[in-house]
Amino acid sequence: MQFGIMEMIGAMGTAAIATNVILLFMSMYSIGIMIERWWAYRQAKTQSRAYAPQVAKMLKDGKIGDAIKLSGRKENRYSHLAKVLLAGLQEFQFQQESGGGASREDMMEAAHRAIERATAVNLSDLKRGLAGLATVGATAPFVGLFGTVVGIINAFQGMALTGSGGIGAVSAGISEALVATAFGLFVAVPAVWAYNYFTTKVEGFTVEMDNSASELIDYMAKKS
Repeated sequence: MQFGIMEMIGAMGTAAIATNVILLFMSMYSIGIMIERWWAYRQAKTQSRAYAPQVAKMLKDGKIGDAIKLSGRKENRYSHLAKVLLAGLQEFQFQQESGGGASREDMMEAAHRAIERATAVNLSDLKRGLAGLATVGATAPFVGLFGTVVGIINAFQGMALTGSGGIGAVSAGISEALVATAFGLFVAVPAVWAYNYFTTKVEGFTVEMDNSASELIDYMAKKS
């Protein structure tokens, strides 16, 4: 008797079907996050690479207003550098134009706080969905294992009810049960790989934002 994939699907019980459906949704969810994060990080990298030399030249020429306009342009809306520098530049310009008699240290401190807030918000946005990937990677094998355990229990219960013994009596049920474990691993491994890859990308973006923020603060110190 042949017992292929279609035969195993047809012989699956309610628990096995439910387990594999859950794993299927987990797989679709993780793939969706992978595609969305890859696109977002690609946009951030591309736009920041084009933005950095432009804003550096404007700051060098003392054109803070132009630098603010550049940072707020639509074509830089995904740039992590533009978001961070925009907050610092706007606060710096506000302090300069307010005429409140604030000291240089107070102006720089206010700009630094604005940069820190923008960095925290941007990091939260960059990390969006990564917790979901980590959850899928950590739990999918256990979901599959649950399906396997239930399937093996059902296989042995069937053997007890029929009174037949031997490995042949339970081999089909065990094969069906092990599909859930294999599916769970198939879902988990790409999710873990993607999570580690995207986490590394976020760390790189964090370093770039910190460096750009430090350079902006140095610029403010010279201009104040």
